[in-house]
Amino acid sequence: MSTADNHYFQYKGCNFVSAIYKKEHLEQLEHFEIKDSDVFIVTYPKSGTIWMQQILSLIYADGDLDDVQSKPTMQRAPWIEVPNSNFPERPSPRLNVTHLPYHLVPKALKAKKGKVIYVARNPKDVLVSSYYFHKHFALYESPKNFPDFFEKFIDGRVEFSCWFDHIRDWCTHKDEFNFLFLTYEEMQKDLRATIQKICNFVGRQLDDEKLDSVIKHSSFETMKKDPMANYEGIPKKSPGGSFLRKGTVGDWKNNFTVAQSERFDKIYQERMKDLPLVFTWDKE
Repeated sequence: MSTADNHYFQYKGCNFVSAIYKKEHLEQLEHFEIKDSDVFIVTYPKSGTIWMQQILSLIYADGDLDDVQSKPTMQRAPWIEVPNSNFPERPSPRLNVTHLPYHLVPKALKAKKGKVIYVARNPKDVLVSSYYFHKHFALYESPKNFPDFFEKFIDGRVEFSCWFDHIRDWCTHKDEFNFLFLTYEEMQKDLRATIQKICNFVGRQLDDEKLDSVIKHSSFETMKKDPMANYEGIPKKSPGGSFLRKGTVGDWKNNFTVAQSERFDKIYQERMKDLPLVFTWDKE
């Protein structure tokens, strides 16, 4: 990526949107103190981040919806790489989210301090979701068209760089962390089982009534209508843009050509063949 492109800057090989992130903060972040009670949601952009923010904050609210419904998602579980996240000052337990690649997260996290929940999504749907996100939101460069964005995504010339590198680095280093791996598609298929898995991982148990409440308030339909969850205050380029767009599996089929799909499949096989990852590419 050209450094002349004023939409982005590079820090240690990763692309950041210039209007959002600051190099000085990223430098400090690597040395932040991590507590055992810290929980980090890690995702590549457009992989279910907001969904996991909502679920985790609901679990930690222990059935009390007042706090969840009175604070925006980004305050309940903020991005640590955003300069105003106030990460060191927040009281425990600190719920956090990050899109950072493995090599840029706080070093103490790699000493099995805190917990990491990595959420992955099939990359074809990630690409499509990211394309529409760039089309509609003001701080992002507008894509020329889908074929052009397709090439940029494959090459890693987008925010947080290459999807393949991001998931590969996190998965191959997972033993350095207290690590739970989930997929967007398994959340779609059985949300109750996924939430129970998260509860077991973070050591928070919910009775059936509270579990039902978490499921209800983290459904796509509920979140899309909830101004505390749907990021509706983010500046848009067009009134039709929505941070929560479809929330489905397999929407890539409505956007990829056959040739693009076959080319992507070939690249995926080459880049991911030695990783034991299985993605759902369409609705089951």
